[in-house]
Amino acid sequence: MYKSIELCVLHVRSSQTECIIPQKKETEDEKSTKAPKKRKKTITDVLATSEPKPGCPADLQNLITQHFSDKRSVIEQEELKLQDSCFLSSNDLTHSLSSYLKQVCPKWAKIQKQHTQKTSVVLLIVCSSALRTIELIKQLTTFKGEAKAVKLFAKHIKIEEQVKLLQKGVTHIGVGTPGRISALIEKEGLNLQALRYLVLDWNWRDQKLRRMVDIPEIKQDLMKLLENGILSGCKDGQSQNRTFLTACYKLPDDPHEDLMFKATY
Repeated sequence: MYKSIELCVLHVRSSQTECIIPQKKETEDEKSTKAPKKRKKTITDVLATSEPKPGCPADLQNLITQHFSDKRSVIEQEELKLQDSCFLSSNDLTHSLSSYLKQVCPKWAKIQKQHTQKTSVVLLIVCSSALRTIELIKQLTTFKGEAKAVKLFAKHIKIEEQVKLLQKGVTHIGVGTPGRISALIEKEGLNLQALRYLVLDWNWRDQKLRRMVDIPEIKQDLMKLLENGILSGCKDGQSQNRTFLTACYKLPDDPHEDLMFKATY
């Protein structure tokens, strides 16, 4: 009985027999011979070992194509493609935000003086968070001159307040998240009539080393924003011989930080 592997217990009332098989304990040797489970690589693991490189027009175009591949017909997808004339050359990863913008917008002083339209901006910078917005506005100091910049994000700021702010006076530069910018456009608190430059904070990474387009909800908001008049603005502007540009910038203090710059209108 003591040598039996199975121990049978008789339940008298139910007249059923239940067999209990004792669990065999693993020995130390058996544990050591087991192959360790492979941990799936996270985006942090991958990006931590990647070399910083500037964003390029193909990155944006590939993102648009991938996102709309199952949402648009083949013909409609062709219409989403941007021409090379929509883009500037990428930054060489040596510029600060201000120095780069001075290089690609040498006539900024004249442009910002000519801008007199309320509820619209000339330069729009899109980034992933409120904190990043504040950082970028600080970096604009030596570039913007007398131009007025406004924060466009949802954290602690009601959309109604931002609508009133844009209606109150002339604003030259808007910096914010794609979700809030898109919401302002839908509420007609912000229009794209005066917009000439759209800046995407493309390769900057957060504490988890995620780019803006690596965060699902931010990526979704960005695609919605592009649909919300940006892409069509590029197409319409090309027919009017306007200039549409894209490029990238890098802050020297962060090896993972650069920016894709795209101009519309």
